[in-house]
Amino acid sequence: MPRTIGLMSGTSLDGVDAAWLDTDGVTVMAFGPTLTVPYDAALRAELRAILDLAPSLAEDDPRLLAATERLTDYHARAVESLGCEADLVGFHGQTILHQPHLRRTWQVGDAGGLARRLGVPVVHDFRSADVAAGGQGAPLVPVYHQALASVLPKPLAILNIGGVANVTWIGDDEALLAFDTGPGNGPLDDWVMRHTGQLFDHDGLLARSGRIDETVLERLLAHAYFGLAAPKSLDRLDFGRALADSGLSGLSAGDGAATLAQFTVASIAAAAFPEPPTRWLVCGGGRLNPALMDGLRTALGAPVEPVEAEGWNGDALEAQCFGFLAARVVAGLPLSFPSTTGVPQPMPGGRIVHPV
Repeated sequence: MPRTIGLMSGTSLDGVDAAWLDTDGVTVMAFGPTLTVPYDAALRAELRAILDLAPSLAEDDPRLLAATERLTDYHARAVESLGCEADLVGFHGQTILHQPHLRRTWQVGDAGGLARRLGVPVVHDFRSADVAAGGQGAPLVPVYHQALASVLPKPLAILNIGGVANVTWIGDDEALLAFDTGPGNGPLDDWVMRHTGQLFDHDGLLARSGRIDETVLERLLAHAYFGLAAPKSLDRLDFGRALADSGLSGLSAGDGAATLAQFTVASIAAAAFPEPPTRWLVCGGGRLNPALMDGLRTALGAPVEPVEAEGWNGDALEAQCFGFLAARVVAGLPLSFPSTTGVPQPMPGGRIVHPV
């Protein structure tokens, strides 16, 4: 089995997660070290600005090229800092645009440069084949969730709350359904940064200090996305217009945070499945926000626990996933399925670059 290192930089734009595992892309034989390398404030700001510019950005724009070079360096340093031998690296890159309805998805990062620096093959471009075939290109983690949860009682929901929130539902017969439920931490993080200068709502304190504005919340939940059938996926900024038009800007810092936290909770609670999950396991940064977790426990009517309850690493799970998917690419196994991305048939993907 290949020894892989998976890398993930999510829509929260907080840094690079790296994780080592021994896997053939079907079974995980061993887990290894994990770490996170936070982006510096300047790179985070550059990437946040690029998100706004991405729909009209040229691939050779000097701002994008400079940010991509620094982004790739962070990923290389993350691998080097793990200090582990690996046969393969799974490099997701940084998503700056996701428009599957236009058959566009754009993850930036220099996979060739990373392979040359590290001296090992790098698997990248995991989403493009799915999107080109008419799929949503996201989420890609369900097949990894299924591998982790093979012995757990079903039906089970595994929820990731990053910048966007996505869920994997696994049925009694191992059937999969997956989709983005709506906003994750993204709008709340942006709000907290604007009002306090902090990167996120530490311990949910700002959200807990305020009151939910039901009128604003109702406007947000009226977004057309929630009427779409699954599978479906989002770009981090898809709710930008709705947020601007909702009246949110007129709220106090605390009330706005409380309302945005409840927006995330309510959109997750509105998710529909073939059978209700008997348990929810939560990963991603949102699991560390008590305001979100308490809201989910109230709204979902089933036990809600962080994935650490099963001994999983909630900070590294998505990075592990891209190590797992890298092994699947090498083995020629599908990454996505009709019930996870809406692609017409099980779809392989990814590209491999070798050191020169």
